Amino acid sequence: MNKFNIKVKNLFFLTFFTLIFFFSSTFVYAQKSYTIVLDAGHGGKDPGNLGNGYKEKNIALKVALIVGNELKKDKDLKVIYTRSGDVFIDLWKRGDIANTAKADLFVSIHCDSHTSNAYGAGTFVLGLRGNKKNLEIAKRENAVILRFEDNYKEKYIGFDSNSAESVIGLSLLQEENLDKSLEIASLIQTNFTKNLKRLDRKVKQDNFQVLRETIMPSVLVELGFLTNKTEGRYLNSKNGQQKMGKAVTDGIKNYINHLKLNTVIEVFADDENLKNTVEYKIQIASGKNKISTKPYNFKNLKKVQVAKVGAYYKYYYGNSSKYKGVLKALKIAKEKGYSSAFIVAFKSGEKISVREAKKMQ
Repeated sequence: MNKFNIKVKNLFFLTFFTLIFFFSSTFVYAQKSYTIVLDAGHGGKDPGNLGNGYKEKNIALKVALIVGNELKKDKDLKVIYTRSGDVFIDLWKRGDIANTAKADLFVSIHCDSHTSNAYGAGTFVLGLRGNKKNLEIAKRENAVILRFEDNYKEKYIGFDSNSAESVIGLSLLQEENLDKSLEIASLIQTNFTKNLKRLDRKVKQDNFQVLRETIMPSVLVELGFLTNKTEGRYLNSKNGQQKMGKAVTDGIKNYINHLKLNTVIEVFADDENLKNTVEYKIQIASGKNKISTKPYNFKNLKKVQVAKVGAYYKYYYGNSSKYKGVLKALKIAKEKGYSSAFIVAFKSGEKISVREAKKMQ
């Protein structure tokens, strides 16, 4: 190789590494670590259900530890347990642990019971309404408040676990968290049913106190029924716990991977205006099937946008950098018949709460 070629080669590498340095110092990638709070239901003086002599508190803890140990292998994930031993934790405290940690996800693990020979796995997210059967499940899980928690009247003002009004009416879940909760619940439930062939008891919404106490996407998993001899034996076995734990773990990992795909964005480090850009939109629909954004599919609304978030397609209408500006779009959407439409906010392409967005302006 002659001297001219060597100079050209050296110039090429110098230019290449200069560009790398320039872009690496100009762009900041919105990568982050994710905090997962794992909540093993019951514990200590509260054994949970005792179907066929098995203790729900023990099975829930073993599965939670299996999930946590697997998640800890990922350097981007931080795991916090509400309990890592056989201790009693108030329901409000479980939520407080997650809220204080500013967790990205809360997963509560339980086992179900029934007077019949019912069996199968189910996953719950917080909802304002549920059918009578779901309400009974919620009441059983919430009953720990009355049985074991001290000063519950001060902690849960107006709460009565036997009152549908109390169970349903204490609080609302932000729409954006509900979407994410449904996504992670669907991923876990699919693993239960497709991979492990457990009977599908579906993803459902109901009013579990432990979910109401959290302010991030949250799910409550019912691994199965201890009152069913076959299923109880399976859930009490090391093999069953490992498999159910893996199903939950894989669901969480898939959910976090979806979050990463939607939050790894390029932002100019030296452009403060771009870094803090807030954008408001109106979410008018969400579903697993992608449809054309032509006006005839959306009651003649024009310029509808679609974005895939995890397993769901989200459809947005309107666009404004000011909260007041998006209110007009919300009014139009509701007039067109989208009564459940709501405002969402984004900062530099990443979804944030509307409250946080308004504080920034």
